[in-house]
Parts: sequence; C-alpha cells; structure tokens
Amino acid sequence: MNIDAALKEATSVDGAIGAALVDYESGMALGTVGGGPGLDLEVAAAGNTEVVRAKVRTLSMLGLDDTVEDILITLGTQYHLIRLLSGSNGSLFLYLALDRGRSNLALARHVLKRVEAELEV
Repeated sequence: MNIDAALKEATSVDGAIGAALVDYESGMALGTVGGGPGLDLEVAAAGNTEVVRAKVRTLSMLGLDDTVEDILITLGTQYHLIRLLSGSNGSLFLYLALDRGRSNLALARHVLKRVEAELEV
C-alpha cells in the first residue's frame, strides 16, 4: 500500500479529522490527508515529532530495551494517536487525529496497526 492509500485507509475510521505520515528525524510530513482550519497537519507533524523524539530519548535514558508502539494524546474534544513504524520504516510514524465524540479509539488503533503492516514507503 502506498502513502496516499495508507492515509486514506487511516482516515476511513469514523470521526477521523486528518492523518499524516511523518519522518521524525526531519519532522517533515511525507503525506497528509484531511485536516483543515482546526488542524494544520504540517504543524501537527512538526510538533508531534518533538513528542516522539522525547519519548524515544527517555526510553534510552532509562535504559529500557523496548520500543514505543503508540502514543495517545487525549484532548477535550479530540484524540491524537501516534503509531511508530517498525522495521525498515523505523524513523517514521503515522499520526491520526480523531473527533473524540464520534470515534472508537480501539478501532483506530487496530486500523493503524493494519495500515502499518501493509504500508510500503
């Protein structure tokens, strides 16, 4: 599955506002779908890059031999879900913003896991 198809699949979840595939080494979005006046996906990509870097750095400082699977940020009206990609896509993450009142968080996590497995960058 290519980037555009992967992001379209990610935003097929009820309540999806937007999605991005982001390189957390550079902070650049490789692709985006959705967003709008309330969600600038380029800004979100850059900001969430800092969140991912901080968590990865913290794991290293703690000496934990483990990896981050996903990160959930809960806002009053939205969920922001970050899924780090494994394997050869190790410096990438999928970002999905959801309307908290209309979305199913467990289903969104399941869809992102499936998208990760099928994504070819």
